[in-house]
This record gives sequence, C-alpha cells and structure tokens, in this order.
Amino acid sequence: MEVKVYSTPSCPYCKMVKDYLSSKGIDYQSLDVSQDKTALQDMVKVSGQMGVPVTVINGEAVVGFDKSRIDYLLST
Repeated sequence: MEVKVYSTPSCPYCKMVKDYLSSKGIDYQSLDVSQDKTALQDMVKVSGQMGVPVTVINGEAVVGFDKSRIDYLLST
C-alpha cells in the first residue's frame, strides 16, 4: 500500500492526518509542498486543488481530514 501526505508545517489538519495514520500503524511518505515545488505540482495534478492536506492512498486522493474516506481506502 502506498500512502502519501501532501502538507505544510503550519497546517493543523495536516498534523491530524499524520497523527491518525501513525496511530493506525500506517507508513506514509510526508511531502512538504511549501518547500518541494515538484510535490506541489504532483498534489495539484492528483487533487485538482492547492489546499492541504491531500492524502493519496493507492492513487486515490482525499482532500482534508476525511477520516471515513481514509478508513475506506485503507481497507480496500
């Protein structure tokens, strides 16, 4: 399973997503879009927007901290 979290250091919802994934024992790649312009471009391509957090689970994007959607994608 591949999980990526596109985020910024000052975003409280980004921290919530990362803490939630960690609490479930999910390994993820954290990408700071405020510093990594390539990651920013990838995030916009996959989600269609500039807002963070964007969590990508096996190619499916979740915008914001949508716990039920994250749980659904983790279970498939």
